[in-house]
Amino acid sequence: MYVLYEDGGKFLAGRVLSEADASLQIELDSGKRVKLKSALALLRFESPAPSALLHEAARHAASIELDLAWEFAPDAEFGFAEVAAEYFGGKPTAAQEAGALMRLFEAPHYFRRAGRGRFKKAPAEVLQQALAAIEKKARVQAQIDEWATQLAAGTCPDAVREQLYRILFKPDKNAPEYKAVAQAARASQLDALALLLKAGAIGSPYQFHWQRFAFEHFPKGPGFPPNLPAPALPADLPLASVQAFSIDDSETTEIDDALSVQGLGTDTITVGVHIAAPGLAIAPGSALDDVARNRLSTVYMPGHKITMLPDSVVQHYTLQEGRDCPALSLYVSFDAATLNVQSHRTAIERVPIAANLRHDRLEHIVTDSWLIASQDNPAPADDETALLRSVGGRNVLSFLYRFAKTLKGRREVVRGKPEGFNRPDFTFRVASTGDTGPSGDEPVQISTRMRGGPLDLIVAECMILANNTWGGWLAELGVPGIYRSQHSTQPGIKVRMGTRALPHAGMGVAHYAWSTSPLRRYVDLVNQWQLLACARHGSTAALVAPFKPKDAALMAVISSFEAAYAAYAAHQSAMERYWSLRFIEQRGITELDASVLRDGLVRAESLPLVLLVLGAVDLPRGTRVRVKLGRMDLITLDVGGTVVARLADDATTTALPEDEDDDTPAAGPIAIAVDLDAGADAANPVAADSGAAG
Repeated sequence: MYVLYEDGGKFLAGRVLSEADASLQIELDSGKRVKLKSALALLRFESPAPSALLHEAARHAASIELDLAWEFAPDAEFGFAEVAAEYFGGKPTAAQEAGALMRLFEAPHYFRRAGRGRFKKAPAEVLQQALAAIEKKARVQAQIDEWATQLAAGTCPDAVREQLYRILFKPDKNAPEYKAVAQAARASQLDALALLLKAGAIGSPYQFHWQRFAFEHFPKGPGFPPNLPAPALPADLPLASVQAFSIDDSETTEIDDALSVQGLGTDTITVGVHIAAPGLAIAPGSALDDVARNRLSTVYMPGHKITMLPDSVVQHYTLQEGRDCPALSLYVSFDAATLNVQSHRTAIERVPIAANLRHDRLEHIVTDSWLIASQDNPAPADDETALLRSVGGRNVLSFLYRFAKTLKGRREVVRGKPEGFNRPDFTFRVASTGDTGPSGDEPVQISTRMRGGPLDLIVAECMILANNTWGGWLAELGVPGIYRSQHSTQPGIKVRMGTRALPHAGMGVAHYAWSTSPLRRYVDLVNQWQLLACARHGSTAALVAPFKPKDAALMAVISSFEAAYAAYAAHQSAMERYWSLRFIEQRGITELDASVLRDGLVRAESLPLVLLVLGAVDLPRGTRVRVKLGRMDLITLDVGGTVVARLADDATTTALPEDEDDDTPAAGPIAIAVDLDAGADAANPVAADSGAAG
């Protein structure tokens, strides 16, 4: 005697060795013995042998037309033997009964299972829906197979090309386009990116990098929601009795800080730091706040930027020359002889902006020698020096330069070592037009500006002064804010963000709250709301400030901001690397001078570019070398090279001090390289934390 039973969706048959009241001892053809409950035996038969029965049953199952079987099947619940008798006629054989069982079992859209070997016919309307779904699935699978074949053959179907960036960066794994790429990648033994590159799907390396970033951080596009309320300018602010001026690059449109000087020639000199005040127009929890909090920062990249705030807000509150602009002003009074702080006050007011000075147009004039020259020496008569005279000329800038050097020196005493400016800042100019940014093929110019120049230093130290003073004022009044702190300048000690006014060792200050860039950083806008409450309510500000002590919302802002700021910085670094490679390509550069970093990495001297080269692994750190460049890949942002000569050291090259190195990798996801400069705020706190950069 033999029995047929089902185990885990598979039909098995074996010889009965023994039988008890409720169980059977069965031996399979493999020799394996199985104990089976009697109720689980679906069919008992004497012939043919188990293996022959299974073979014949599979043949009979394949011959059964489901539509016909469904017509023959009774409307009430039935067993598989009944269908076998109706379909095959007369008394069916064991193999025919087993074949009917297998066919019914594998067609749940025709026959619903109602128990062991029992079934119930599916309603006609349900069956039609199921058949339509199966037919559609077959058509989709056929389309997937066709697309996969084309991709494997080196051709990209239009449907896949249209979904290219979604497939790569935000895939819907149920979408047929994604399944086609996955199927072709498995068949070709290539990863998805390599497959699509081979198929010619990625036509623009620049768009590849841009769409990768946009899909992650701006899935609805970089535009602002329509119908945002236009901010109203405050009408009742007092007018400050100063003539303020800003110092920025020519490309800067979000001008959120300006300076003024009063009392030159007297015993007390007052320096004013005037910060744009969008916090007067944007209320916490408003539609504009939602936009700013979702973005958290302006995103910068060569030739393009995505602003944190809509242009209507920026244009109302940017510190544009020739206007009286709403501002939150810090006035710090100093003893003229010692430059010791005597007092400070904060005011909400309108500030007359006399001029917007630009680094790139003035750096050749405002030099160390010009600032310390005799007042009687005539300056060149041109438009730029006329602009300088409109804000007080050499007198004002000379004082601010002396003032900035004094503040920097005092911070360095606390810091325990001087701040170094060993590497230049690189400025990218991409000839793009329109608001959508460059296409990636435009000519690019890369120029250098040495860190720590007079104008740089003036702005940096004044912003540090404001962020330090306001951070201390918030703590004094018991009003929470968002601070940056660092407990040591030792290598590896990172800058942290939190709500406590802790020292920032890298800056050499007792507390430091980013507050000077509210048009482009959400943290600064949050701190401005708190400072506005302090300016209006003084000692009772903690009761009315938007954020209260131990407010969980502040910690949420910090967490979101740090993640977004790091991602934006990584994208900016990747785009600078892209344009550096374009610069090399456009000018036909084949060799670069560089200095050795570590582990075969070298840093180019004339470009913001770090690359892995052969022949540099065993060279000492700081060694100057000539590198012959290898093949460049604008998709992976990869470029290698080989050391072809070791150069003599000279006075213009300084090896990086150990604490300026960091752990940023030379290559990120999808082999996108990131410059080692990214995130090194502990090494260069002025550039990273003062608010002057960017």
